[in-house]
Amino acid sequence: MRISGLASGIDTESMVKELMQAQRIPLDKITQKKQYFEWQLNDYRSANRDLKSFSDKLFDNVILEKNFNAKNVTVSAPDEISIKSKGNSEDFSGTINVTQLATNATYTGGDKINIGKTLKGDSSIKIQGPGDTAPVEIEFAKGDSMDDIVKKINEKSSVRAFYDEKTGNFGFTAKQSGKGEIVISEGSKGTGIAGYLGISSKTQGVAKAGVDAEFQYNGMAITRSSNTFALDGMEISLKAVSTKPITFSATTDTDKVFDTVKKFVEDYNKLIEDLNKKIREPKYRDFQPLSTEQKADMKEKEIEQWEEKAMSGTLRNDPELSNLLTKMRTALSGSVDLGNGEKISLSSIGITTSKNYLENGKLVIDETKLKEAISKNPADVQKLFSNEVNDSKENQGIARILRTAVDATQSSIQKSAGKLGDNNNAFTLGRTLESMNKQIERFEERMKVVESRYWKQFSAMETAIQRANSQSASLMNAFGGGA
Repeated sequence: MRISGLASGIDTESMVKELMQAQRIPLDKITQKKQYFEWQLNDYRSANRDLKSFSDKLFDNVILEKNFNAKNVTVSAPDEISIKSKGNSEDFSGTINVTQLATNATYTGGDKINIGKTLKGDSSIKIQGPGDTAPVEIEFAKGDSMDDIVKKINEKSSVRAFYDEKTGNFGFTAKQSGKGEIVISEGSKGTGIAGYLGISSKTQGVAKAGVDAEFQYNGMAITRSSNTFALDGMEISLKAVSTKPITFSATTDTDKVFDTVKKFVEDYNKLIEDLNKKIREPKYRDFQPLSTEQKADMKEKEIEQWEEKAMSGTLRNDPELSNLLTKMRTALSGSVDLGNGEKISLSSIGITTSKNYLENGKLVIDETKLKEAISKNPADVQKLFSNEVNDSKENQGIARILRTAVDATQSSIQKSAGKLGDNNNAFTLGRTLESMNKQIERFEERMKVVESRYWKQFSAMETAIQRANSQSASLMNAFGGGA
């Protein structure tokens, strides 16, 4: 039982509280340090998210060849063909003359049938479409409706079945266009299914073979099973038979390639701005994380202002980020050998480093010079950014060098700060935090023991004073002190 100053008149609770505050000073220091490490952990992970985002953008926007192969394609008869550039880095032109479009094989049953019918027994049918090496046998069950039959054929064969209620005819269309016929026959299970669908040999159904597309490409006779196909770095779609040879040409879409490079510069500038802020952020050593007791005596705005300074500088002069910035600047100053005695660099295509030292190496674009370089040879500009040399660090494109450096830094930071969802024991800062949690837990236990001891000491003092007061009163009564 805790006795609080009944005999002595001392505010025991306040005294114990003040004594415990003194005892808590080492604990508060550990707790503050833990809070600082948690802020640092969050800042490391924030930096890593920025690095991953930049790495992804490098690959998607700069390293992939398609971003430098954008073309403006013109066709003399757009109602007859359409053309898209697909990976052709050079300008191109030519002629196409379409003499025949590809068609799908069809088969229409000769007898009208009743949609309300259902199969009276198990059956099967064999279907072979154009391109099939052998017929596919499809089984049906007793009670299957017309919808069931259509669904099974569509799912299991290379043809699409359909039923027209108005004509009462059942028909098939090959799913793929091109040369060949649809062949239908009775299956090995049951009998009469083909006749039931109005497509047996006795019903004299109408079969129409599919044909390949036929055309001349720059005078060369070519066939394709589909009207849309890839050819010579293009995607070509045939729409109609030509009335005369169709001319086409493709030139570099300078504006689109320019936007690709401009976006790279913007992403790079944003990243180095953010990283420089992190490593140059001031550290206010007089502003330590606040304890719970300190926050209780402060207003919300005061806490916010204090913690803004306390959280500042967690990554100041961080070696990993500082080293990365150096590697990035070095990469951008390099060049790529084009293999013809010439080299290409950022400066040669109009991209230079800002002369304002306060911008810490941001890139600046000379739009006229960059567009001229793109228009002249987009393939060379692409090499500058994405050139790849297997098993060698030499002559790599600058985007690949940057991505290698960024990914390595990500990996290193992750060893220290982990990632969301990682167990604390899997990374350095996490293990430090776990160790601190154990220290705090042990300290809290010791604090309970100390507080209990203080209360026992004060309780013993109160009991002693109360006993002394009682004895004094008895003596006074014995000597007539009460008269």
